[in-house]
Amino acid sequence: MGRGAAAVGGATFPPVSDHRERTRAAYDEVAELYASMFGDRLETQPFARNMINTFAELVRGTGNPRVADVGCGPGHLTAMLHELGVDAFGLDLSPAMVGYARRAHPALCFSEARMEALPVGDGALGGVLAHYSMIHTPPRELPALLAEQARVLAPGGLLLVSFFATEAPGPVRFDHRVAPAYSWPPDRLAELLAGAGLPVFARLLHDPASERGFLDAHLLARLDEAR
Repeated sequence: MGRGAAAVGGATFPPVSDHRERTRAAYDEVAELYASMFGDRLETQPFARNMINTFAELVRGTGNPRVADVGCGPGHLTAMLHELGVDAFGLDLSPAMVGYARRAHPALCFSEARMEALPVGDGALGGVLAHYSMIHTPPRELPALLAEQARVLAPGGLLLVSFFATEAPGPVRFDHRVAPAYSWPPDRLAELLAGAGLPVFARLLHDPASERGFLDAHLLARLDEAR
């Protein structure tokens, strides 16, 4: 990682050399609390829930039901994907989150992993779910992370990315409750996905009445079969 500031989408961000370590430690500290607050299987979030339903249905249609839930946290969405008929497993940077997920869902597989270095073979997956798990990635590192998601997908495989959206021209850093995070203009993130060989073919943008004032965004992309 370089030492100088980086400009992305017209915004400049300082170097963040140890963001992964800080993020991992922060989530380790709040694993139990996070699970109690957000492990509700999206029962109160119909828009996100239905995007995940659509994602799972399309993955089943590829003939390759293997799905990685990257940044799986307490494992509630991994379990939801399993119930929707795909062969889901969870990966997370936080050992405490992985431990919680294993206890809560002992029939499923959870492992520690970094999103930019997934322990998955090339072209092995029918889908990748990234549910608000890329929000802590500094903007200049996001293209490499997206390229890693593309690497593990089979041609025609699906990626569903959910994130906080902004109407600013570029990504905006904000103080997330757990660790520093970034909101993205949906069009700009869609451009990065296309650059990784993952053109977006469906999107959902809605106002969740968030106290932060952000919009929730969901981009559904498919790996270019020509790659």
